[in-house]
Amino acid sequence: MTGTVLITGPTRNLGRHAVLAMASRADRPDLLLVGRAGPDLKAVADEARALGATVHEIGCDLSSLADVRAAAASARSLLASGAVRPLQALVANAGTIATGTSPDGYEMTFAVNYLAHAQLIGDLAESFTAPARIVLIGSNTYHANIWRKLLGVPEAKWADPVELARPDAGENSMTAYSNAKLAILYYAHELQRRVGSGITVSVFEPGWMPGTALGRTAPAAAQAVGRVLGRMPGVSTPERSGPLLASMALDARWAGLRDGAFVVKTKVREVRPVARDRAREERLWEATAELLRG
Repeated sequence: MTGTVLITGPTRNLGRHAVLAMASRADRPDLLLVGRAGPDLKAVADEARALGATVHEIGCDLSSLADVRAAAASARSLLASGAVRPLQALVANAGTIATGTSPDGYEMTFAVNYLAHAQLIGDLAESFTAPARIVLIGSNTYHANIWRKLLGVPEAKWADPVELARPDAGENSMTAYSNAKLAILYYAHELQRRVGSGITVSVFEPGWMPGTALGRTAPAAAQAVGRVLGRMPGVSTPERSGPLLASMALDARWAGLRDGAFVVKTKVREVRPVARDRAREERLWEATAELLRG
């Protein structure tokens, strides 16, 4: 039986196209759309309903942990009331490259990309009905390669997570983004050790998508290179990668993924050695609990 999928960041680009791909399926799930309240959230919800899906909008500013807790409570209420079918997938799609400080006093990029989803998943951990999936959004930015260097995207510079969450953490917002994506890999590995055996955890890398809202927050030099590379054949787009993300949440092909398996578009890839570190993963789990308590 197809149940319910909760997805964050459903209003634009990757998230929007994943939502519409799920709503278009014959075995379409019920959908809980968690994103900033407003016309964009209503629009994608209405589009999904027009395709036949049962949809509930849950307004949430993911930079605020209080908002995230309230969103989780709303989701639990909808599940408990029978308004939607059992929760069988959570897609932690929302992401940002931002400067500034979150309402809770944390570095904004780390707060939205990592802490908000750790809060949401923790609050909903007992609400899943097995077999269930948690799909996190990763990125190869955690390590340096030729393409990242061309785009001026720095690799992660890991530190204790409490330090990474400080408002002045990181050399710039791009470093903070890479740090958050490395944190997601560490978290995925540790989360799998701690959730029930009926829940699988994986990480999806949609491929680089020039021109999206996320890309427009990159440094000017990176955007300039991106405009050139974006015309090359095979470069990812939200229209191509959105259905791939939907597949990760729903298709039998990916049912056996676990332990934070890293999928780049359609292929499972081994992460670099730096992305597997049991001591860092355990410390991240402990520090996350401290940060979420405030």
